[in-house]
Amino acid sequence: MNDTIHAALERNFNAPIRDVLWGHIYLSSALEALSSSPCFMRLHRILQLGPTHIVYPGATHTRAAHSIGVYHLARRLLIHLAGRGADSWLSAEGARSFLCAALLHDLGHFPYTHSLKELPLASHEELTGKLILTEPMKSLVGDTGADPYMSAAIIDTSLPTFGNQELHFYRKLLSGALDPDKLDYLNRDARYCGVPYGAQDVDFILSRLWPDSEQGLLIDARAIPSVESVLFSKYLMYRAVYWHPAVRSATAMIKKALTGALKNQRIAKEELYNLDDHGLFTLLAERAQSCGASYGEPLFSLGAKVRDGRLYVVAAEFLYNEEQHQELADIDKRYHLEQELAARLRIRPDELIIDVPEPISFETGLAIHGDKEHSAGVFTAETIDSFKKALRVVRVFVDPAHEKAMCSTLDDLLNVLQVSDSLSKGFSLYF
Repeated sequence: MNDTIHAALERNFNAPIRDVLWGHIYLSSALEALSSSPCFMRLHRILQLGPTHIVYPGATHTRAAHSIGVYHLARRLLIHLAGRGADSWLSAEGARSFLCAALLHDLGHFPYTHSLKELPLASHEELTGKLILTEPMKSLVGDTGADPYMSAAIIDTSLPTFGNQELHFYRKLLSGALDPDKLDYLNRDARYCGVPYGAQDVDFILSRLWPDSEQGLLIDARAIPSVESVLFSKYLMYRAVYWHPAVRSATAMIKKALTGALKNQRIAKEELYNLDDHGLFTLLAERAQSCGASYGEPLFSLGAKVRDGRLYVVAAEFLYNEEQHQELADIDKRYHLEQELAARLRIRPDELIIDVPEPISFETGLAIHGDKEHSAGVFTAETIDSFKKALRVVRVFVDPAHEKAMCSTLDDLLNVLQVSDSLSKGFSLYF
């Protein structure tokens, strides 16, 4: 490793942070100042897994802890790759920019996990890029010896690279089959939830990686099982943790409240940027109070119900089918269908929610070191597709106050579900 890159990655990292997962993590004084900024401190007030603690009480770790873990793994990864030849195209400024990007990659993230993901808002990557390029973050990033634009562009891929090959390389490192983000969140989420599914052998994985200026990472053939482990772990974590029915219920309730608020112009989308978890619940509570006895009041009160753990229950569920259920993937059409179903059931529109999980990707594109024409892994495209299909379960959630009534009127519920061709195919009743 050349001395310039060695200095950028290993000298003057004297500020320790004690992490549950990785032990001591060391930052430079400038990176420590970055992690103490108000923008970053907001991440300490956002739970990494949002409502998941309702099911797994230990899941109270934060976006900040995860971000620091990603930085730690990114630094380890870059030190390793620099020692295997990447130092020939890395610059000290670029390396520091990558470390800042890793630390700040979730800076613009929304509160309460992915409740806001489907709403018509700017992506959290775009918001992160804007924050990095705005004072005071721009100067704090610059103080580390990084280029703020490069850090922003590594995260927000809509920003142009201007032909910067080093920037392209860092983008490949930060997002891929074995990226620091995934290696941290799978391990961290599994640890705090108390489940075994996400555990990965990070030391072994890092030892088997090789740099490539075009593709980012290459993997030793002996580490192919590690790629398969990450893919299968991601599937299991989604199945058992991230998309647990109770987690989906809480997420859907928050999304329902915010969808209605945006449609009725009770909340402007700009008000949802830079909130933390408490701020989101406070905003919903304030709007519920200001609405009085109108429809908006019970709609906004969904926030208080989620906060207090009073979740809606599953009335019906079925696997999402791309051909049969396309209209359900449109949040606006789904919102109107919910109102129609609620009217047929003689309940308020806020008391019924149709939840459709967003499409999920399983990154598999890692070429094998010494054989770049072939990709790592034995999972076929059909296997990956089956993972995706098994995870996308459409559910109809209802207020538990109506559970007994629906239990005694299954035929009526059947008729209501058949109001749309999308809902008449392949569903199963829960009551």
